[in-house]
Amino acid sequence: MKKVTILLFVVCFSIQAQHKAKGKTTPFSTHSKTVTVYTSADSTNLRLTKTDELSFRELKQPLETQICVFVNPAKSYQTFLGIGGAVTDASAEVFAKLSPSKQQELLDSYYSRDKGIGYTVLRTNMNSCDFSSDSYTYVNEGDKELNSFSIEHDTKYKIPLLKKAMATIGTNAILYFSPWSPPSFMKDNGEMLHGGKLKPDFRQSWANYYVKYINALQKEGLPVWGLTIQNEPMANQRWESCIFTAEDERDFLKNYLGPTLKKAGYGDKKITVWDHNRDLLVQRVTTILEDQEAYKYVWGIGFHWYETWSGSTPMYENVGKVNAMYPSKNLFFTEGCIEKFDSAKYQLWSNGQRYGKSMINDFNNGTVGWTDWNILLDQNGGPNHVQNFCFAPIHADMNTGELIYTPSYYFIGHFSKFITKGAKRVSSAASRSQLLTTSFKNSDGSMVTVVMNQSNMKISYNLCIGNSATEVIILPNAIQTLVY
Repeated sequence: MKKVTILLFVVCFSIQAQHKAKGKTTPFSTHSKTVTVYTSADSTNLRLTKTDELSFRELKQPLETQICVFVNPAKSYQTFLGIGGAVTDASAEVFAKLSPSKQQELLDSYYSRDKGIGYTVLRTNMNSCDFSSDSYTYVNEGDKELNSFSIEHDTKYKIPLLKKAMATIGTNAILYFSPWSPPSFMKDNGEMLHGGKLKPDFRQSWANYYVKYINALQKEGLPVWGLTIQNEPMANQRWESCIFTAEDERDFLKNYLGPTLKKAGYGDKKITVWDHNRDLLVQRVTTILEDQEAYKYVWGIGFHWYETWSGSTPMYENVGKVNAMYPSKNLFFTEGCIEKFDSAKYQLWSNGQRYGKSMINDFNNGTVGWTDWNILLDQNGGPNHVQNFCFAPIHADMNTGELIYTPSYYFIGHFSKFITKGAKRVSSAASRSQLLTTSFKNSDGSMVTVVMNQSNMKISYNLCIGNSATEVIILPNAIQTLVY
């Protein structure tokens, strides 16, 4: 009998060990859990403000008249990578003109989780973009062999800011870059602006350019996590731009860029394709990923939010469709901003709401990371060498030296401050269309639920987990983060 008992004990212990090895965790319990509520609300002074401490009670069956947000921690989806913004030439130039105290304030506001909103992701531009004071490249005109390659241009503004930002973040920092255009001599239109295409006989030279840039950044102590192949490859802009059809991008990746990075020892760098709007997302991804040679080089698919034309709505569902088609590839929001700068609209609440709505929908459709555009611009929405002035979450008034925090900063912060790298998105649904919601379970077991009220009414809702619930009040047009 003792031998049988011991044998059963060993079997049970072995099974438990196997479950642990497979990542099985203890089911989430609301017992003794406190729900801490943080709120930002229009027409109030609430900005990521702690507004409540709540407790769970029993609620077995909600009534149809009760508004609920249902969270199921047992149903998990994609792994969270991080949230951040772009360190462009414009951001770096404005930063350099701030006083040392304001520079530190900006670094803390973005990159400290305790003092700010905990950004971990940085995007930067290889060669100039519209948010540069001038057009530039890292090589002399006509240098196909790239013997003159140097990033000395960036050492005045951009490199110092990248170093300070990454030092503030620490080991979780993720740096990736995007080109807006190859040098003019590599393109069929002979200029960096107004679209044009990469000449076929410069494909290898352009692939080598990425390697040179990675080498240069890493020599500066800036580890590169990844890259996108081309910013907005179907946009013929009045600023730096270059057209890549889906077939062009596929063939450049599989025949040149992918093999070149691998040969240089950079096969671990994460390559993101597309890097443009949600509208053509499905066609682009299908063309590239149905090719097995191209497929093996792709880490993820990047997208922007500028597909929304007058009278249309964002194409969030295209993100979900791609996620369903290619679940092993990562969806990554790589750029978004409020366009058409107007200083009278610094505090326009709907600008922040656009961020909240997009982030909730993008995460719910499988997105792993989210990157805003410029982290900092001046009081004119620049500098920008083609007058394409835009909003940023934080502006600096160069006349007063003060920083201006817009609603977008706080809306982004409701996600970036509380969701940590490695978190798993879990099931989250609202019982009324006025409420948008998404939820994540952090690696330490804590839960984060974001709720956004799209209505002009104050709403009382129940946060429901299994048979437990707590009642929460959300103000009109407000966004909340619930941590428990």
